[in-house]
This record gives sequence, structure tokens and C-alpha cells, in this order.
Amino acid sequence: MDMLDARATLALVQAGACLIDIRDHDEHRRERIPGAVSHPLARLGTTPLPRGEATVVVFHCRSGMRTGAHAARLVAAAGAHVRVCTLEGGLDAWKQAGLPVLRDRTQPLELNRQVQIAAGSLVLLATALGFGVSPWFHLLAGGIGAGLTFAGISGLCGLARLLARMPWNRRSGLPVSN
Repeated sequence: MDMLDARATLALVQAGACLIDIRDHDEHRRERIPGAVSHPLARLGTTPLPRGEATVVVFHCRSGMRTGAHAARLVAAAGAHVRVCTLEGGLDAWKQAGLPVLRDRTQPLELNRQVQIAAGSLVLLATALGFGVSPWFHLLAGGIGAGLTFAGISGLCGLARLLARMPWNRRSGLPVSN
């Protein structure tokens, strides 16, 4: 697998390579490289890559960590007779190179960030209430910590599921293959 900088990636895409964004759909809708196709890592291997007739596929994520960690899966998903590349540094490197990015600030924050904000806010509130109102509120902070630990171990996050059902996250948004 070849690692490409942003300018080399742009040249390949302009020459007909397929640029595939492996971040989750919510991340892609909020900020993306023009022409990148959304195909989240979770769908890799379960649905065919939307590469069309392209014989070169360039994968990217936000920072390059996900593409690096899952390189073997990306190569396998692309199939035989396909040149597989990754955008070194991901979307962050693309932006640092001054290349164009499509942003839609009307899209909700990524679900992971929403969970971090909600959990952090609840822990702060429970801690403040524990000191100011009743020490029993510290149990709430402990419960949130236990829930986050369970989510990290099991991959199941009740708070993320709850937030995903909120009205701001249920909007249709932009097409993900854009």
C-alpha cells in the first residue's frame, strides 16, 4: 500500500482514482474532501466499495490513524488488480496543504464528540452537585464513569444510542456519496 501526501492524492484523484472516506457518515457529512465517497470502516467487507471502474483507490480518514491501523482490511476490500493508497495524515493533512474542503456546519457534531460533551457535562454537574447539595450526587459521576468503561470494553454505548435518536441527529442531511 502506498502512502501519499495531499498533493499526490489530488493528482491521482484528478487522474481518475477513487477517493474513499472511511470515517463514519456523520463525520463525512460535516466536513469532507470534494469528490470523496463515504464508505465507513464498519461497512468494510460487508458492502462492495463504490469504486466504479477506478483501478486506483485512495483511502482516507481524519488523521491517518484509522487507515494505518486497518491497512490490511483496506487492501483486502479493494480487491485484486487495484492499486491501494492512503492519504498520509488524512483530512487534517489535506487541509494543512491548503486544498479545498466542503464543510456543512448545519450538520450536527459527530456522535462521538456529542457523547464526550454530554458525559463530561454530566460528570461536572454531578461533581458540583455532590459538593454543593449532597454527596450522593457523586454516585451519578461514578455511574457515568462505569457506563463509559462498559462502552469502551463492549463497544455498546447507551448514551450514543440515545443521542442518535435526538431530533438534531435525525435530519436527513446531505447525500453521503457526495
